[in-house]
Amino acid sequence: MSLKYNTFIILLLPIFLASCTPEAVITGNDSDILLEEHYVSVVSRVPSMTGSVSNIYVRERVLENVRNSNDLEGQVVLFIHGAGTPAEVAFDVPVPGYSWMAYLAERGMDAFSMDMTGYGRSTRPLVMNDRCNLTAEQQEALFGDACLPSYAFATTSMASDWNDIDGVVNYLRELRGVEKVHLVGWSQGGPRSGGYAAMHPDKVGNMVMLAPAYRSNVASTQAEADFSGAALTKQDSDDFVNNWNRQVGCDDQYDPAVSEAVWSEMLASDPVGTTWGSGVRRAPRAITFGWGAEVVANTAAPLLMVAGTQDAQIAPQIVQNLYADYGGQKFYLEMACSSHNAMWERDAQQLYEASYEWLNTATYNGMSNGSFVLD
Repeated sequence: MSLKYNTFIILLLPIFLASCTPEAVITGNDSDILLEEHYVSVVSRVPSMTGSVSNIYVRERVLENVRNSNDLEGQVVLFIHGAGTPAEVAFDVPVPGYSWMAYLAERGMDAFSMDMTGYGRSTRPLVMNDRCNLTAEQQEALFGDACLPSYAFATTSMASDWNDIDGVVNYLRELRGVEKVHLVGWSQGGPRSGGYAAMHPDKVGNMVMLAPAYRSNVASTQAEADFSGAALTKQDSDDFVNNWNRQVGCDDQYDPAVSEAVWSEMLASDPVGTTWGSGVRRAPRAITFGWGAEVVANTAAPLLMVAGTQDAQIAPQIVQNLYADYGGQKFYLEMACSSHNAMWERDAQQLYEASYEWLNTATYNGMSNGSFVLD
């Protein structure tokens, strides 16, 4: 399926140009749920490759009868990843009971996830292949020495992320014949999905945000943001495990087998990164702007925001600040025995259930506004 725009429209909306949809395959972890892979091509706004085409990897989990339905309005959801972990790794873990996407698909939703430019199976800007563009500290840790960067600026921006999202949303609206797409964002996926919803309220349905990275006083425009510094970051297995373990406050909070599966998928998503040191996951350094108090106050999409009490990356108070500032219908849910990685932990099903209800009804336990703490 493809769509062509003339030059004038591309200048205004440098979004969706073409897509590729391979045949559906059956996966091993949820045998009744199809997995389809799509690529959506966008004219990039990534600073180091502006104007070039970026191919955005989109994964779909769906039941066959749902995919073939003629009426999917209100049933299409797009998952937006955070600053480090690609979306298909974050939301479709190949361990029974730990795929958020499969949970929604099993209940009749058409669940999609996307990798932004620079992540996972999407186009990687060439500056990410130069290990000198890591911080000197990360170079020393990986290689034992450090070299001067060839590109000393953040690789991507909120503007390029929103451009990627718009390309995928436009594609899904046409593919499934719907007006609006629900959004689920994790961590940096909060400002990515929330900022997009503020700009395109006609295209966004309900929203769920897990541990959204919110700052009320963030720079309002790209011109005000500071892009100087390393182009990318890395995470190795020790970084991954140590960061998770420092957020454990309850017995059996997560299953080590799930952690191992996530890390294995992380490496599989980054063939170049596997050749650095003992193997790393690379990601662009994320720069946030344009999702401060004023924008949040004027956003109307119904929003369920979820915090983990044990989260040491996005503390519950940050999510509570978002709740206080948000202008639309809203609900705050806190999970007492969950960390930043709540969707991979023991109580993940509670998160999945809450998201399913909110996406379908804009309520939590029948309540359309309020707050609740899950023990």
